[in-house]
Amino acid sequence: MSFEVQADAYGRFMGRYSVPLATRFADLVGVSPGQRALDVGCGTGALTAELVQRLGAASVSAVDPSESFVATARERFPDADVRGGAAERLPFADGTFDLALAQLVVHFMADPVAGLREMARVARPGGLVAACVWDHAGGAGPLAVFWRAALELDPAARDESGLAGAREGHLAELFTAAGLRDLEPAELTVRTTFAGFAEWWEPFTLGVGPAGDYVRTLDEPRRDALRERCAALLPATGPIEVTAMAWTVLGRTVSPL
Repeated sequence: MSFEVQADAYGRFMGRYSVPLATRFADLVGVSPGQRALDVGCGTGALTAELVQRLGAASVSAVDPSESFVATARERFPDADVRGGAAERLPFADGTFDLALAQLVVHFMADPVAGLREMARVARPGGLVAACVWDHAGGAGPLAVFWRAALELDPAARDESGLAGAREGHLAELFTAAGLRDLEPAELTVRTTFAGFAEWWEPFTLGVGPAGDYVRTLDEPRRDALRERCAALLPATGPIEVTAMAWTVLGRTVSPL
């Protein structure tokens, strides 16, 4: 799947969901002045921006494997510590952060348990590790209509329902496997409005993530059929409101005795 895309493309595809989600995620975690925080898989910086606003750039670090996203985040947050790297091999020392957070990232980690273990490693003893993942399996994620239409036309299409953490309870299972304690499952919901169908559809043509990759595989007739099916599942006139829910888990690293 492709995340080596221009930052603007990712922002148009997911930014209108990830930005309000970052506010709710930071509220749930209890981000407050005096803490040091790491944003794992920062992308173009939706959560990073929220952390910088609450903690100050000097107290925020971010990491992402995409070179284009790292470049964008460094430009946006020149005083934050933004590095390239994978979640499974975080380029930070043990016990560096009070908070290690991953927004909409665990389901794209090559090894989610290893990634969460790394987040626990770089968090201080008793520190907080938290993550959220869209409810792709339960049909409450932001791309539910798109994948419903795709599967109706192509039952062999690989949607995102099988990704790590995308079904109820699975994210907590991953946290447990990673050795995290005192788990607190939660749900976070965001809403966004599109002026009409054209505005809703256009981001799927930008080649971002599994949905964008899927659209790119289609010839013109199949793409047109998918577009028409999506349109039939959405309001014919007026604005389109999308409600999206993310499974969320907070956990603690092991405290010293």
